[in-house]
Amino acid sequence: MPRRPNIILCTFDQLRAFEVGCYGNPVIRTPALDRLAREGVRWQTAVTNYPVCMAARSALLSGQYNRTCTGGVSNVNFQTIGGDCAMPEYPFAGRPHLPDTTLPELLRAQGYHTAAIGKWHIHSWPQDVGFDEYVIPRVHHCHTGQSYTENGGPEFVPPGYSLDFEVERVGRFLRRRAAEAEPFFLYANISPPHCPMSDAPDAYTSMYRPEAAPVRPNATPERRLDHQETHFKVYRWDFRHYSFHLPYTEELPEGYGLRDIIALYYGATTWADDALGRMLAALDEVGLADETIVMVTSDHGDNLGSHGLVQKGTPNEESIRVPLLARWPGRLPAGEVAGAGVASLVDLAPTLLELSGLAPPPHMHGASLAPALRGDAEATGPEAGIVEMGHGVAVRTAERMAFIPFDGERRLAEAATQIYDLDADPYEMRNLAGDPARSAEQAELERRIREWDARTPWMASP
Repeated sequence: MPRRPNIILCTFDQLRAFEVGCYGNPVIRTPALDRLAREGVRWQTAVTNYPVCMAARSALLSGQYNRTCTGGVSNVNFQTIGGDCAMPEYPFAGRPHLPDTTLPELLRAQGYHTAAIGKWHIHSWPQDVGFDEYVIPRVHHCHTGQSYTENGGPEFVPPGYSLDFEVERVGRFLRRRAAEAEPFFLYANISPPHCPMSDAPDAYTSMYRPEAAPVRPNATPERRLDHQETHFKVYRWDFRHYSFHLPYTEELPEGYGLRDIIALYYGATTWADDALGRMLAALDEVGLADETIVMVTSDHGDNLGSHGLVQKGTPNEESIRVPLLARWPGRLPAGEVAGAGVASLVDLAPTLLELSGLAPPPHMHGASLAPALRGDAEATGPEAGIVEMGHGVAVRTAERMAFIPFDGERRLAEAATQIYDLDADPYEMRNLAGDPARSAEQAELERRIREWDARTPWMASP
């Protein structure tokens, strides 16, 4: 039997598809992502299934919707310390979430060596859900002075920037695996452009001029956001502002505005892309590129002021649209755009299993994208992607988006409160919910959400 391919699944944190060169952005510098688009396949429309870190990553590794793999938990469980809420530093013991066999467990059962390097942000420790080895940071986000554990061992703080350390560990892993006969699955997670965006090398924080930073038409830099100063300080410094309140994080430069934040986001994105480029170079250097599937995506996007919103967690394009690229030289076409449908994170586990010659198990909710990635003219991919949130459920088709809020615990309201025609209104400026002229269209979109809701079980409380 031929050797199964190696797999690298690389996830950026909070990277929306609109800020990637191969997705049409003329300003951003993303040469590594653009290289993957030239050498592999780019999926035109991909969405997260839950636009929050832990929920999205849980869906990604389980191939299940969040309500089934975590019971609807959207993020790390916060603890109350001294009257203040604080995030845990590391995962919790046991396995209260992801009860069914995960992607790394299925691959390991078929002879894969499994590893995770970089951001983790899943409730359980990596070894509890299928990883043979790992190097992960604390839950808190920072790029200097970051603490790590390797395989659950004592904490250590590497010098310099965390991203440089993680890239070096990926290279070390690849050099070691090049001498081994068994295939590997590497889950490599890149934290930027997630905040703290000011905790980065000067070359990137000053790379883009704020006055030249593109602003989406649904964002208004001249209008103040609610709680703008606090949001901008969090974007710049993350927990070192909101938990530690370190004095240097308490001040913003005079005249600081949304364009400054967008420029920082662009710089952090290029920094993350450069890290991906170094990983791809390491794969080339050890001679494994032709034997390795490389798939790159993001856990969710970032609002960056669109609709007056910041961060993520909302049912709009800026929050839910993510890049999706796949390369496997000689097995997947090069320079192609795949699928007329909407891919989502739950589809990636079944896709990687099928590309590896394995059958996805029945408990996975996603559909394999492998036929469309291979260029099958009859394969368009899923017709729609479902996006869960703590306050409701959205459906994203190739042309439309609809959202039904929850009316009480786990119960959908009587009607959608948001519907957008994305062909005519790509920036979602005109809400069509309740428009009599769109009643048939609204009924069809609501039907999709309700049918998904009826057939997708909630995980029992652990």
